[in-house]
Amino acid sequence: MPGIDECLLETMRLPGALGAALVDWTSGLALGTIGDPPGGDHEAAAAEAAEFARNVAEHPVFVTGTPGTAGGPALPEDVLVTTHVGYHLLHFVETAFDSSVFLYLWLDRDLGNLALARLRMRNLAERLVLV
Repeated sequence: MPGIDECLLETMRLPGALGAALVDWTSGLALGTIGDPPGGDHEAAAAEAAEFARNVAEHPVFVTGTPGTAGGPALPEDVLVTTHVGYHLLHFVETAFDSSVFLYLWLDRDLGNLALARLRMRNLAERLVLV
């Protein structure tokens, strides 16, 4: 079972991966980062992604389904933002505690494979060990 660093290293093996982070969406802090951040600043990118994720997670229109297995609220599965040069993929991670973290991956638009990225991120999130 991979920890944060191993998980982020695995994300960089995805075709077109430019960078990744594990972010706490309640605080906006990056718990780990790798690669080139969008805008050139990992902490700013994490804070901005966390604000976006928080808005998505807190509005019922984006969250459907049953509560998480840890008894917490239901979380969105994936959020995808496209730009003219890339993709920003947010995958919410269900945890034994408050489930306030997400994997954030940015991909080159020409080289990235969204289907593969979503599958791998889901798999990584299921295996991720947070202590």
